[in-house]
Amino acid sequence: MDALILARMQFAANITFHILFPTISIGMGWLLLFFRVRWLRTRHGADPALAQGWLDAYRFWTKVFALSFALGVVSGITMSFQFGTNWPGFMERVGNIAGPLLGYEVLTAFFLEAGFLGVMLFGHGKVSEKVHLMATFFVAFGTTLSSFWILALNSWMQTPAGYEIIDGVYHVKSWVEVIFNPSFPYRLTHVLLASALTCAFLLTGLSAWQVLRGVGQRAAPRVMRVGLTLAAIVIPLQILAGDAHGLNTLEHQPAKIAAMEGVWDTERGAPLLLFAIPDKEQRKNHFEIKVPKLASLILTHDANGEIKGLNSFGDAHPPPLPLFFAFRIMVGVGMLMLAASWLGWWLYRRAKWQPAALPRAMLWLFAGMTFSGWVATVAGWYVTEIGRQPFVVYGLVRTADVASKVPSSMIALTLALYVTLYLALIVAYVTVLKYMAEKPDEVLESDAKDQAATPAGAATSGRVAAGGAA
Repeated sequence: MDALILARMQFAANITFHILFPTISIGMGWLLLFFRVRWLRTRHGADPALAQGWLDAYRFWTKVFALSFALGVVSGITMSFQFGTNWPGFMERVGNIAGPLLGYEVLTAFFLEAGFLGVMLFGHGKVSEKVHLMATFFVAFGTTLSSFWILALNSWMQTPAGYEIIDGVYHVKSWVEVIFNPSFPYRLTHVLLASALTCAFLLTGLSAWQVLRGVGQRAAPRVMRVGLTLAAIVIPLQILAGDAHGLNTLEHQPAKIAAMEGVWDTERGAPLLLFAIPDKEQRKNHFEIKVPKLASLILTHDANGEIKGLNSFGDAHPPPLPLFFAFRIMVGVGMLMLAASWLGWWLYRRAKWQPAALPRAMLWLFAGMTFSGWVATVAGWYVTEIGRQPFVVYGLVRTADVASKVPSSMIALTLALYVTLYLALIVAYVTVLKYMAEKPDEVLESDAKDQAATPAGAATSGRVAAGGAA
């Protein structure tokens, strides 16, 4: 493989690993705020067990958030190094736009998260309930603000606007147009809903696993209800957001749509391909299973709407094979989420919110879909990023023009090291979550000891210092 392909694979490996954890932390921050509010509202009520269940849920899932946040920070730092090692031309050409947006993310979002994370993790019982609730809110808000800035940059790379070119270097002409570029609102909505779905199935899956193992009786029923309700509400919204995003992509990135749908020649009334194997060399599809006119109906809302084919873009189109299957994986997992959440919520309601009364097959299905949000998110991210090729800034800057001259052997070595490390970390992360889910009482007991042993203010200042250093 040449250096360009290896460099792209290395960045893909990094972003694949990194995106898993912000996808959890963005939605989890708001769920922790919800658990906290529910505990505050029920702690003086007539049912102490109800209040204790919400507190247990908050304390347990705070541990999950902290673990996910830490891995997200570490993987994000290693990913940013590659702008200098593998893609120096990117910052040379568009650094005037990319640099400030990345800087805003650090100065506004990450410092906000890091500053209040210590209070959220270690301040319970050492600061007032209002201050602790405020800290939880700012951590949740910080994670969402982080996604705002990162997606503003990524969306600009997909649909550039508000720039001018002087001597081959891109400069900002309007920050409003740069940030709120044509695809930004759709992409931000799609990602935030994806985060909510990922967290919803993580909550449901781990709670189902606890029920199957006979542990976590106080919190698991409530957490499962929250997860199923959130999933059942969000998945239809995600389908609507995906449809709007598709219309926007058809307008601004028609080559991406053509590759996603396996359309080679421009046609009206294009069929929806349920299955096919796109062949880039022969420029046709093999083994097609199709539904007449459905692709045009979905993409243009007109059964006879026109879809441009890949042949009309020359060589300036993405590779169709990975895009075709990544899109179908994303959609397929989404449909499974829809069926599982709606059926599961209905059965759970009929069981009067008692998880033990659910069919064990349904509990196993929930447990098996614990990380389904990861699958859909990664597949969707591949559609987004591979669909931009062969450009790093769509239609303006080709990826090959900004790659470094690092020897391919060096990139291959670091790629192997990255993949090995990331696989080990993923296994460790899942193993720790499994241990925590199976032994929630030990996790909560250790949390109580940590709270009692931590001097007031010490943990907070330490976390702020660590965040500032990062």
